[in-house]
Amino acid sequence: MFQNRPALFLGLSITIALVTTVMIYNWLNSQKQQPVPPVEKEVAAIEGMSIAVAGADVAWGTPLTKDMVRMVRYPKENLPTGHFDNVEDLKDRVLLTHLQQNAQILESKLAPKDIKTGGVAAVMNPNKRAMAVKVNEVVALPGFVKPGDRVDVMVTFVDQKRKQITKTILENMLVLAIGTQMERDSQDKKPRPVKIITFEVSLEEAEKLAMASNGGQLRLALRSPINTELEKTRGATFRDLKASFPKNVVRKRGKRVRPRIRVEVIKGNARKVVKF
Repeated sequence: MFQNRPALFLGLSITIALVTTVMIYNWLNSQKQQPVPPVEKEVAAIEGMSIAVAGADVAWGTPLTKDMVRMVRYPKENLPTGHFDNVEDLKDRVLLTHLQQNAQILESKLAPKDIKTGGVAAVMNPNKRAMAVKVNEVVALPGFVKPGDRVDVMVTFVDQKRKQITKTILENMLVLAIGTQMERDSQDKKPRPVKIITFEVSLEEAEKLAMASNGGQLRLALRSPINTELEKTRGATFRDLKASFPKNVVRKRGKRVRPRIRVEVIKGNARKVVKF
């Protein structure tokens, strides 16, 4: 009897293990079959209203269409002044300024309702004119000057004393448009592109610009948009350039030469003099 005791204990252990395994398996299956209650997500409701914003980058002077506008919800306490809550109210309204994507469309950024056509005329000051002048690629500052920028206009001409002078004639001028037109060259009669820049000018400024473009060589200087100060200058001549030359020069046989600089260089026991 004692010889069969180990086999009896082994059989009993196997039976207990099988029963335990079956019970755990049945319990796991019952847990899988029970539906898991859904987790309710709390959604924060934003109290506000939808206002119109630009659906893409839009240039000034452009009449708005439905495709350019989309509605975005804003809190009521943060609604900007002059906003629009209806796309239909913006149909054919002309922009007075550039709009970037998602920028708010406000009444202050639009031309009056009676202006239905876009282009330069829509964005102009009603008391000023638009005047175009021909310039070359250097004068136009390719890649830098664009519509909406402010520039100073300089002209180089020969004065009554037959002296060449460069003078700033117009300051803080608004660039309305930049374009290109084809013009035949006077020598080979072949068409070539010519840069055209259109400025917003008063009648007096238009007269100065017309005289400068016909009787001199124009140059443009791009201004910072935050700099609106006007500075009157007397102009620059060759004498002003000579005044900026170094004064430490001496005459040698009727010629003005710069004195040479002597520098003594010491390397160990060796010494030598270098002249510049």
